[in-house]
Amino acid sequence: MRISEFWRRMDDEFGEAYSRTLAGHQSLTAFGGRTAEELIASGESPRLVWEALAGQMGVPPQRRLGRDRPIRERPDAG
Repeated sequence: MRISEFWRRMDDEFGEAYSRTLAGHQSLTAFGGRTAEELIASGESPRLVWEALAGQMGVPPQRRLGRDRPIRERPDAG
């Protein structure tokens, strides 16, 4: 998972403003109390950080992949 996907899932689940606050202040017990921002900055896998945060916050498994988005059609190459 890329960092951009981590933030997309955070925004989908918690809203854009709250997701930034949550990532910067919520201590993740699975990672010894470090925050999502600290973990990602130190090179931890965004996927593992997301799974830990989602689990700790009680996000149901069916919502952990974010919202469905339509597939973007590519313009014809011509």
